[in-house]
Amino acid sequence: MTMTITGYSNTTNQALKAWVEEVTRMCQPARVHWCDGSRAEHDRLCEEMVSHGAFTRLNPQLRPGCFLARSHASDVARVEDRTFICSKRPEDAGATNNWADPDEMRARLKGLFQGSMRGRTLYVIPFSMGPLGSPVAKIGIEITDSPYVVVNMGIMTRMGKPVLDALDSGSFIPCLHSVGAPLEPGQPDDYWPCEPDKDKKYIVHFPEEPSIWSYGSGYGGNALLGKKCLALRIASVLARREGWMAEHMLILALTSPKGKKYYIAAAFPSACGKTNLAMMQPTLPGWTVRCLGDDIAWIRIGADGHLYAVNPEYGFFGVAPGTSDKSNPHAMATITRNSIFTNVALTPEGDVWWEDIGKPPPPQMIDWEGNEWTPGCGRPAAHPNARFTAPAAQCPVIDPDWEKPEGVPISAFLFGGRRPSTIPLVNEAFSWEHGVFLGSAAGSETTSAALGKAGVLRRDPFAMLPFCGYQMGDYFAHWISMAQRTDRSKLPRIFFVNWFRKNKDGKWLWPGYGENSRVLKWICERIDGSGRATATPIGNLPAPDALDLSGMSMNPEDLRQLLAVDVPGWKNEVEDIDRNYAKLNHHLPPALKQQLDDLRRRLESA
Repeated sequence: MTMTITGYSNTTNQALKAWVEEVTRMCQPARVHWCDGSRAEHDRLCEEMVSHGAFTRLNPQLRPGCFLARSHASDVARVEDRTFICSKRPEDAGATNNWADPDEMRARLKGLFQGSMRGRTLYVIPFSMGPLGSPVAKIGIEITDSPYVVVNMGIMTRMGKPVLDALDSGSFIPCLHSVGAPLEPGQPDDYWPCEPDKDKKYIVHFPEEPSIWSYGSGYGGNALLGKKCLALRIASVLARREGWMAEHMLILALTSPKGKKYYIAAAFPSACGKTNLAMMQPTLPGWTVRCLGDDIAWIRIGADGHLYAVNPEYGFFGVAPGTSDKSNPHAMATITRNSIFTNVALTPEGDVWWEDIGKPPPPQMIDWEGNEWTPGCGRPAAHPNARFTAPAAQCPVIDPDWEKPEGVPISAFLFGGRRPSTIPLVNEAFSWEHGVFLGSAAGSETTSAALGKAGVLRRDPFAMLPFCGYQMGDYFAHWISMAQRTDRSKLPRIFFVNWFRKNKDGKWLWPGYGENSRVLKWICERIDGSGRATATPIGNLPAPDALDLSGMSMNPEDLRQLLAVDVPGWKNEVEDIDRNYAKLNHHLPPALKQQLDDLRRRLESA
């Protein structure tokens, strides 16, 4: 068929050419555009979306180069129950993933994709996860019919002509996406085309190929396929196969007043403060934090035996509600320009607003669904999972080494989550295996980052429950195996933190935000061997007066609760962890069963 082809399609990669032609025949778009990743291309697509109502240009005096998008009410978050791992054997996907037979799923998807791009443009997006030329980089090609996806991928990944040139005849990970809303001749387009029926949305991973197919959703990690799909679900499979780690972790650099630099990677479930910690403004004088990434870390063993981490992303896709000058001033500075906002409120001045932004709402706004909104009307102005997409390079505290091809050496891993009770402010693992146990047992109250009920406790091992692309028990074993792959004295120390403890009246016990630097300082002191700790049944807790609370007004009883061992609560934890482990059957590493038994024994003796 005759097809208008535009953009930079100068590739010698025959496999790529054949795949694009195959998808074009199947999806039947009106046009094909090969993305070059240029600013001119970005601006043109944004203008096109403004012209048909998909984007609203924000006030250029207030937020130059910024736009607002509103999604369909059915398409506001990750759809975990429609996310599938299609390994050949169900056992390889494991009990924590939705498995489907790869042949049956591919046949079903081909039926959905047949003609799915009629009347639309098929965009070919060459992108790199990780700095081009880095030994850790992986190249993907996303085909999509969504210009929203193109402009967001241009912020979140290294995208366009340089990637296509670097690919040459090499291998790539094919990523196919369609919003699932073909246009008939003369049919007007919707402002947010998607498949409104949740049961017809599919986010599908074929780990053995590897490849990704996504249908029906235009939102976030469902559609920006370099993010959770490639950088975690597919990359976790590749990492196990190739001997490295793909983790749902921020990376930060903490520098002491004496100039010593510590790199820390931390895993928290979505919407539990990763971005806030990654860009934290310490309250302790002389300490500085620099950000290398707020969501994903790819970690390899370096030539010297230490673990080195790289952020494979190029931008931030952060939760807007709760982001303010108090919680995260550096994020607020990052999103002043060249950013895309999705599902936030629009002020009469053409600016954005969301709950807990740190300033009162104006008397009247347009809410995230495009309706008139006034204070006290009884509904949120912004969706709880509203997002901003912003270039990482704009962050005022971006670390100068954030694009270092080999990565940065990690001194400590942190795990955490939203736990209003039982879990102390900070807890250090006794050993690598004990640290893996703490990560495997992590739990958190659910948030609005995924569809479903918020505020329910669920086990989220390593904050990877929705993102591990294979059997979770084998993933635990891979973590344990790192102690056999290098000198264990060079492995990072492991800690568990909980900024979210509450008292019996439901009030926060710890102020969080910049005050978290006090906890990080103690962690650095433990790494250096100077931090004082008390051994308890659950791990090493700060000794009395070990935390630097200078200049801080802290209620002694609150501090006592934050650093106490709740033995009855922990006994309940043990039984819940045991029930969660039972789902893994024979895939549970014996070392973790031993750690659980040891914890139970220590608690009985407490």
